[in-house]
Amino acid sequence: MSALSAMPPARLSWFEAVARQRLAALVDPGNFEEFIGPEQREISPHLQVFDLPAEFDDGIVIGAARIGGAPVLVAAQEGRFMGGAFGEVHGAKLTGLLRAAKALKRDVVIAFDTGGVRLQEANAGELSISEIIRALVEARSAGARVVGLIGGRAGCYGGGGLVAGCCSTLVVSEQGRISVSGPEVIETNKGVEEFDSQDRALVWRTMGGKHRYLIGGADVFVDDDAAAFRTAAIAALSRPAGLDGARLAAEQARLERRLTRFGADRDGRDVWRTLGLADADAIPDLATEAFLRQADPCRETADDAR
Repeated sequence: MSALSAMPPARLSWFEAVARQRLAALVDPGNFEEFIGPEQREISPHLQVFDLPAEFDDGIVIGAARIGGAPVLVAAQEGRFMGGAFGEVHGAKLTGLLRAAKALKRDVVIAFDTGGVRLQEANAGELSISEIIRALVEARSAGARVVGLIGGRAGCYGGGGLVAGCCSTLVVSEQGRISVSGPEVIETNKGVEEFDSQDRALVWRTMGGKHRYLIGGADVFVDDDAAAFRTAAIAALSRPAGLDGARLAAEQARLERRLTRFGADRDGRDVWRTLGLADADAIPDLATEAFLRQADPCRETADDAR
């Protein structure tokens, strides 16, 4: 058993917490069993070449636990180690966990906190993303739910954003960001006129949790509170499992309509107006309950027939 068994504080910011704190707050007390923990010293074989420090768990914690009494497999990325980026060992641990989920028909909860693939391990990292996606889809096809939680400092970028998009359910807070390309990457390749990475309000209006929830890129929106993430995870674990072909077809059709519907919009607020929000300018300042009251009647989903 792990030290994660300790009771978490009454209120814990998901954004401020580290990976092990998030898991401690997420799982039922006293039953977390870590796989390939720090004592096994499974560190990246590549970082020393670049004179970079390694971490004994390679920036991801995986194991088995119970959440709300249900047996699950869990993973939490450590965004404070190399931005939670995927390397060879990091990726292999998550791939193995998802393959175990398929074999055991066990649900999985993943706390994402990643900037994508490590540049120092680019080939291994990119391969790991492919392997993770394959293992995730196979686990879901075997009947396992895969729930993603996004609200950490690093967000969920690059290959992590692709993996998150394959989950059964995504839970996001306002602090969470989801995108394949990060703000700095867009600015570097397209120029500051296209996207100013220093404009933090712009970043959150286009990649942040409220925007992703409004356009159907996340399924559940919660406060920046570990207890709220736990409650949402328990609810997500009770949703229907498996891959539904009709649902996938509806989602694909929605994505195909997106360019026509939002193609002229240049900012998140423009998208919100297109969605029909009465006061799009007020969205960034709304607390969770007020935001959901406005968002739920307007948000885009695969069921949206407009």
